[in-house]
Amino acid sequence: MSNLVFDESSSNREASHGYAWWFSGDTFEKAMAEDRKPRKRGLTRRLVNHPGRLTIFYFLTLAALSTTLLMTPIATPKDETTTFTTAFFTAVSAISTCGISIVNSTTHWTTFGQGVLIFAVQMGGLGVMTFASLIALAVNHHLKATQRMLTANELGTTKLGEIKGVLTVVITTAFVIEGITFVALFPGLYKVNHGNVRHTLWESLFFAVMAYNNAGFTPDGAGLHVNNWAVGLPILASAFCGTLGFPVLLNLMRSWRMRRPPKRWSLHTKLTLTTTFCIVIASFTWFLLMEWNNKLLFAGDGIEPRLWHAMVAAVMPRSSGFDLSWMPGVSDATKVFLSIVMFIGGGSTSTAGGIRVTTFAVILLTCRAAFTGRHDINAFHRRIHTQAVMTAVAVSTACLMLVTVVSMALMIITGCSLCDALFDTCSAFGLGGYSVGVASESSPTVLYILAATMFIGRLGPLTIAYAISRPHSLEAVRYPTEQIVVG
Repeated sequence: MSNLVFDESSSNREASHGYAWWFSGDTFEKAMAEDRKPRKRGLTRRLVNHPGRLTIFYFLTLAALSTTLLMTPIATPKDETTTFTTAFFTAVSAISTCGISIVNSTTHWTTFGQGVLIFAVQMGGLGVMTFASLIALAVNHHLKATQRMLTANELGTTKLGEIKGVLTVVITTAFVIEGITFVALFPGLYKVNHGNVRHTLWESLFFAVMAYNNAGFTPDGAGLHVNNWAVGLPILASAFCGTLGFPVLLNLMRSWRMRRPPKRWSLHTKLTLTTTFCIVIASFTWFLLMEWNNKLLFAGDGIEPRLWHAMVAAVMPRSSGFDLSWMPGVSDATKVFLSIVMFIGGGSTSTAGGIRVTTFAVILLTCRAAFTGRHDINAFHRRIHTQAVMTAVAVSTACLMLVTVVSMALMIITGCSLCDALFDTCSAFGLGGYSVGVASESSPTVLYILAATMFIGRLGPLTIAYAISRPHSLEAVRYPTEQIVVG
């Protein structure tokens, strides 16, 4: 055994079977040398070598394609017309998985038009960095070391060799959860539709895609089917899974397969689940306390509708946006509270928006450390890396400034109250899918502002930062052992 030398160089790759090639020195040296070679860089190569810009290019292309398809005559009935503004806003709302709709999805769009919405939501919901990496795989048939490291940060893994496997798991997980939701929805919708199998199959598919991707478009106009327990519970469960994020789902699946106890979950998973459950419980409690005697919502209703609406308020406004009927009737205090919930959003690299729950958790932990005079920021007996703290502060500050500016712009343009402007702004940024009437076809300027806000909320500030900055060098990229994905 003493004669064996641990050599992972390219010359010994066949003998070593590539078990640890990702930390071999010559692999990184060759990648760096290749990046330093002067070459003619066309538009395609520039996009592929820069995942942030590639992601923005992909979403802009998807928005243009979806807008064009929604403006075709086959997308609307003969007695309906779609303006460019309506088509563009709906397309951006779909690809960003926000779900704010300014037209009735049932009457304004044909089956083809609703199919375009399903396509746009599915393509947008699979993730920003995920699709950027998939496009790079299709073009280059492999990922460069720099892009692998950036994608590793987004997907919550630190091993470069896991990227392709993680991308496969991401797509497989999405379709499996949507398939389970489709099957679970069919009995309830079959009863609601009085035995119409064809219509039930279509609505089951529509709700399954929209629920997991947390997009608030509904095939029944106001989303009242969600109030049916047989329909609403599968949607709530699927939407909740969609807000956790791919790193959490991946870690939970691996832990279940390897029979790991919760104490061995990753720090990112623990922070995401803990913060998410705290927000859900707080939202549920808030709604019961503040809206229990709301006559606009519960005129003569019993306990069951109140509990159901509290469950919907605890899960849906964070990113889903189903059932639009009850939102205008809540108090101003609840609108502000829900605005905060939508601003926080869901898990990192999930179908939800907002600053992400891990970012919010890191901010709270930073405040606790500052108030108690501690130098280190710890969670679950593990130290959070300084870079994660700096990123959380930067993301929160930038997003808060964006929400403030957009809210004031909406107040100036429409003359609405601060409460309503803040709610629609946070709904657009956090991809909540709800609106209290500020977003309207009668005000194209407002729609373009909210569309831009949704686009930023879908991409996230980190992706935009990657797009406007120079690519990171290999020497500059370092990841802590206990990694937390923020932003």
